[in-house]
Amino acid sequence: MKMRSMRRGIKEMDIILERFADDNLAQMDTAALDLYDALLCENDQDLYQWVTGQKPTPEPFKALISRIATTISGAN
Repeated sequence: MKMRSMRRGIKEMDIILERFADDNLAQMDTAALDLYDALLCENDQDLYQWVTGQKPTPEPFKALISRIATTISGAN
């Protein structure tokens, strides 16, 4: 999952998800890893808009996207 976080498609998501993966993957339980895996299947443009608040995040990913946004803002 770390590699999939780093090699996305758009550079912004490479940076965002690589940082999140570095800070969080090792502590995530199986359910959290399954959700993150599902998130990695989503389109980069959608992910970027969710993380930056440009579009509402679909319900299954709301808490995870919030965690990602907090991680990249440095407010964790």
